[in-house]
Amino acid sequence: MTGRSVKSQSGRTRRGRPGYDLDTLLDASVEVFTERGFDGASMEDLSKHLGITKSAIYHHVASKDELLGLALNRAHGQLEAVFAEAKALDVGPVERLQHLLRNTVAVVVRERPYVALLLRVRGNTEQERASMARRRVFDADLAAMVQEAADAGAIAPEVPPALAARLLFGLVNSLTEWVRPNSDPEVVADAISRLVFEGLLVDGYEPPAESTAQ
Repeated sequence: MTGRSVKSQSGRTRRGRPGYDLDTLLDASVEVFTERGFDGASMEDLSKHLGITKSAIYHHVASKDELLGLALNRAHGQLEAVFAEAKALDVGPVERLQHLLRNTVAVVVRERPYVALLLRVRGNTEQERASMARRRVFDADLAAMVQEAADAGAIAPEVPPALAARLLFGLVNSLTEWVRPNSDPEVVADAISRLVFEGLLVDGYEPPAESTAQ
């Protein structure tokens, strides 16, 4: 891997040094931030993790906050693109939800460390507060899509749309805790989609009658 020019979140362009680039630095930062927590991680921790000097890190970014912002923006950007695409589809509300679910799963599987970091922010810094504000937009958009499906009579009336939206997000977000890096997003999306839209039990299943034998 050779050095290359990189543009930081602030718009400043920095020349990468041979042997690593901004993407490598971001991957390592996400590992350290997730392991130690953003507040508990230092640039010294990051330099030791990468095996480079702190000055080499500052060659790419101005601060730890900038690294966090770049990492969070990577996750947010891909998730926002999925939501925008789903909202723009000229299909029914259920098909829109299915599209959103499958493609969100794909992003979470592909970018698991970045999405996991996004879910861990608690609003202690300006970058974290901005991230949480963007997450609230996700919440509102999903709730609106579920409500639209409910209004169309596609969702069981026993399930409140707001609760359904929370459960959907919880199900997808849980992937950050257990999905393997080499998992096939299509297989995972198929399983979750089947569970959500068709149920876990096969059609026509009836529980066995209770035995009356003594």
